Amino acid sequence: MTELTKTLELKLVDPNVHKRQKLRETRNAYQQALQAAFAAGCDTQSAANDVVVEYNLSGYAKNALKKYVPQLCGNSYDADELHDDHPVRFTNEGLQLDHQPQNAIEWYVKVPHHEDYHLWIPARANPEQRDWLEALDADDAEMGESRLFKRDGTWYLHITATRDVEDESEASADERTPPDSSGELCLAGLDRTPIGVDIGEASLATVCHRDGSGSPVRPRLWADDGKAVRRLRKTYFTAKRRLQKRGSERIAESYGDALWDQIDDVFHRVTREVVEYAESVENPVLVLEDLTYIRENMDYGEYMNRRLHGWGFAKLHAQIRYKAAETGIPVETVNPQNTSKACHACGEHGSRPRQATFRCSNDDCWLGEYQADVNGAINIADRYRSGESRRRSDRASRQKAGDDVEKNQRFFDRWKSPISKNSATDGASLTGPQDSQAEC
Repeated sequence: MTELTKTLELKLVDPNVHKRQKLRETRNAYQQALQAAFAAGCDTQSAANDVVVEYNLSGYAKNALKKYVPQLCGNSYDADELHDDHPVRFTNEGLQLDHQPQNAIEWYVKVPHHEDYHLWIPARANPEQRDWLEALDADDAEMGESRLFKRDGTWYLHITATRDVEDESEASADERTPPDSSGELCLAGLDRTPIGVDIGEASLATVCHRDGSGSPVRPRLWADDGKAVRRLRKTYFTAKRRLQKRGSERIAESYGDALWDQIDDVFHRVTREVVEYAESVENPVLVLEDLTYIRENMDYGEYMNRRLHGWGFAKLHAQIRYKAAETGIPVETVNPQNTSKACHACGEHGSRPRQATFRCSNDDCWLGEYQADVNGAINIADRYRSGESRRRSDRASRQKAGDDVEKNQRFFDRWKSPISKNSATDGASLTGPQDSQAEC
């Protein structure tokens, strides 16, 4: 394994007047503090702290200044003068990312303004760096210093990220064009074996594919892990509600962090095993449901909203994507509509007499009853095989910029889960003078 560091690029999307003003205030205060500390010749962090502490900046910006100014004043750079457009630096704890793949704009970033005040702003990412951002979101990459700056009237963020990668990875099957028996080059991507991945509550993940004769083979379910995560989430929700009634917000937050760490461990292990399953299949492609369309299958009742919308679809999808990318396995997405309702044998809609059982309504179908999650995974794989794949890289060209943004935002407001961890969607944590993501 080799440790790599990369600078990730995010473009802040149309901040409103209020947020543009706050960004300008942050930049101006930072420039003033930087100039003052540099003029005072602060060559130690302690000396820099004595100067910058008086400025109206977040602790993340002040701490970055305390490290940066001594470097300017001789320790590293020995600068003679400063230009007037230094980017605002934040230490690694300063920014937070939130991923909402069901929205037209998928990424949101929390930018510190000053103490106890921050701004949630939507952002567009460099598509070539998607796997790095998803690794950051899944806590499999470490965030370093970040920088905020304005160029040609647009605000940008550069985020330093570090992660472990394989020393040498072979080119993915999509990138290779091996010669066939006649010596001619074959078209990459043909004759792939689609592996349907069904993410759910009963079974955290279910995978299955068809063999050469078209028969479903080697289904695998992670039902015990689904049960474990379900138990942890219920424990947290119940405990948090009781602690909040007693006014113990800090204890509730600490308790929730511990439980979410356990859930994250389960997510990482399961998604790693999903990718290992794919590696055991010849010429595989992992097929996921496109979260853009997942709302079509959701029930928005209060109880189901808490259970399903906070279930972790996005995080599981992100972890599968970047782990698959590291092994060279392609990932595709398909429209999820009716994948859990249709029979994979005859296509007729059926019913779910029990959570884990699918019953076909077609009396002439040989299937009868089948394991429901495996049925869904096969339908997902078949949808890719039929040519209904929706590549994420093509999604932007299909988004309608006006109505879809508003429609997706209304949908997002209904996704606020009471158990989301440090997320822009956590309404309970966005109190006081902070901006909520819904205002984006």
